[in-house]
Amino acid sequence: MSSLRKYFFALTSIALLLAGCNSTTLPEEIPPTTAVEPTSAPRTIVLGDISDDPAEVIEGFQPFADYIAAQLADFGITVGEVKVARDADEMIRMLSTGEVDLYFDSVYPATLVSDACGGQVILRRWRYGVEEYQSVIFTTKTSGITSVSELPGHMMAFDNEYSTSGFVLPAVTLSAQGINLVGKENYNAPVAADETGFVFSYDDENTLQWILSGFVDAAVTDDYYFEQVFSDEVRTNLVELARTDFVPRQVVVVSPTIAPPLLEKITQILLTADKTEEGQAALEPFQTTRFDHFPEGIERASATMREMVNIINTIPLP
Repeated sequence: MSSLRKYFFALTSIALLLAGCNSTTLPEEIPPTTAVEPTSAPRTIVLGDISDDPAEVIEGFQPFADYIAAQLADFGITVGEVKVARDADEMIRMLSTGEVDLYFDSVYPATLVSDACGGQVILRRWRYGVEEYQSVIFTTKTSGITSVSELPGHMMAFDNEYSTSGFVLPAVTLSAQGINLVGKENYNAPVAADETGFVFSYDDENTLQWILSGFVDAAVTDDYYFEQVFSDEVRTNLVELARTDFVPRQVVVVSPTIAPPLLEKITQILLTADKTEEGQAALEPFQTTRFDHFPEGIERASATMREMVNIINTIPLP
């Protein structure tokens, strides 16, 4: 039906209704109507992560997503959801568009993602009950290496290029001490006398096996893995060369689409989650004990993160 015909039909209907206002029934040609209440889809708060195991992430995140949503009714939010990105690029897109509201990760990838999408890093996340951690640079007793100054001409194993403790922290520390790091395709590649080669193992267990087998001469891991996961027997064969500065264990990134009043409320919810039994129950499967502010302030914390990014950008990757 054209717009003009619809308009004419509406005028005719009104006239007929007015003409029959003294009658107890409507004209037969105008059927009675039933009022329908307007409906709208429930608004959601979406937590996001980067992983190749979405089912595991959703299982751990969902209770905390529900907990946050339950406290946002004043903002029209009643549902909590979890979305998993395949990689950093997808997470950047999700945060930019508001498809994901909150993203949790270690310092380095979180800084890359937040800068790329225009988001904000707002709080520390105490993952596994740990507020901060550091990296350990180590070798074996049989390597003959006793200090980081002896690493040139040797091959190292890092975790992966996006790992804060497995690559960024130790790489920044070594670069600050004048070590010329150069990425290699594999641990059999030649290493010049004035450089320290490195390869990515993509797993702490691989790292340990590579160094114990002599495939690499030095390696890195985080302090928890070195002290708690590596057995006493293994550590007796290792030599600790250096430790890095501490950084937050994880941080919280918020989407640039979140309005200030909602951001303030979400921040309050996170900061107080550990104060109630209900909050603690939601945090447990989320592998988190609490959230808090950066002790040195967000500005200094952010500056430190970006300093590390700038240094890493100068290191040739494999």
